Amino acid sequence: MIKEFNIVITGIGGQGILTLSKIIAEAAFLQGYDVKTSELHGLAQRGGTIPCHVRFGKKIFSPIVREGEANLIIGLEPLETLRACYYGSKENKTVFLFDTEKIVPISVSILKEKYPSIEEIKNLLKPFAHQIIDVNASEIVKRETGTTLGKNVFLLGCASCANLIPIERKFLFEGMKKIIKEKYFEMNKKIFDLGCRTKI
Repeated sequence: MIKEFNIVITGIGGQGILTLSKIIAEAAFLQGYDVKTSELHGLAQRGGTIPCHVRFGKKIFSPIVREGEANLIIGLEPLETLRACYYGSKENKTVFLFDTEKIVPISVSILKEKYPSIEEIKNLLKPFAHQIIDVNASEIVKRETGTTLGKNVFLLGCASCANLIPIERKFLFEGMKKIIKEKYFEMNKKIFDLGCRTKI
């Protein structure tokens, strides 16, 4: 059993951040870890930025990931991933895994600011990262299913099969069964497997 593992999941409300955090938390609990989570529901409902924290290990006392202490940062939107950069550090060998589909925030469009390119975002993340992995999750999932709604589970599949998250796959599936409605489980399992097969 690992002593401690810290995950920050970020994106925009409606992208499935809360669902993903609940799946991981449930799976970690089923594997026997002590688990703490922090979720900001209010912002999610307004379509705003929503970072969720999931911490698990032998004994966890706080639900909040401190700056520089994330082991894994999963981003469902590139700019929101960049905004969560301060949770990462080279010392903790933080891995950033994020979807490359851009959703331009109102603040950028109104002020006519430039949305940074994926390469610019990756360069800005480098001081905070041990590894940076960008994958076009939205495009792959939409091509296979006709919608981007499962990209959260797709990224979980990527993380699992790249050994970026210390939870056994059987417990991740059990977590999915508990959190996702039964009628959507098989589709999400296929999306997870699709992420698993994607080279990152």
